[in-house]
Amino acid sequence: MAFPSHDLTTAPEASKPLLENSQRAFGRLPGLHKVLAESPQAYEAYQLLHKLFTETDFDADELTVVWQSINVENECHYCVPAHTGIAKMMKVSDEITEALRNETPLPNAKLEALRTFTVQMVRTRGNVSDEQMNAFFEAGYGHRAVLDVILGLAQKTMSNYINHVAQTPVDEVFHSLLWERGDSPLEV
Repeated sequence: MAFPSHDLTTAPEASKPLLENSQRAFGRLPGLHKVLAESPQAYEAYQLLHKLFTETDFDADELTVVWQSINVENECHYCVPAHTGIAKMMKVSDEITEALRNETPLPNAKLEALRTFTVQMVRTRGNVSDEQMNAFFEAGYGHRAVLDVILGLAQKTMSNYINHVAQTPVDEVFHSLLWERGDSPLEV
């Protein structure tokens, strides 16, 4: 059974202000937000997690590395193209974006350590080893960054899983950025 995809006329009352905010922010209603509108609580939680994650100490490159590493690992057909577009808006280099999409080496060791740690967090469901944690710290990250990766993971787990179960169509604005995982997933 197809998931509802709401607009301002069909959404539950509690979701209408959230949709109005999305419309103002993006000039359109993103497909994920249309699906999230079915549950005002899930929609509000997602937006709050997004807001809080963007307020961490991570810069635009690091935010993108965490988001896209999770999106690619979870093979989210919707989020990889969307975050490719978002990365462009955030002025993240195409070199970083393409390395994340294609699971090839990032341009610097610190970003690669962030991607490796993020993917390890996803794959181990947070049960990273002392060795993996120490490698992350040796790359220049601290305990706060560990917690902030988990915050990003909470946000992306919501959107990735929702897009999987709802089979959210990729927004037209991102059609030129469609993505499929290659034959060789990242080794970490």
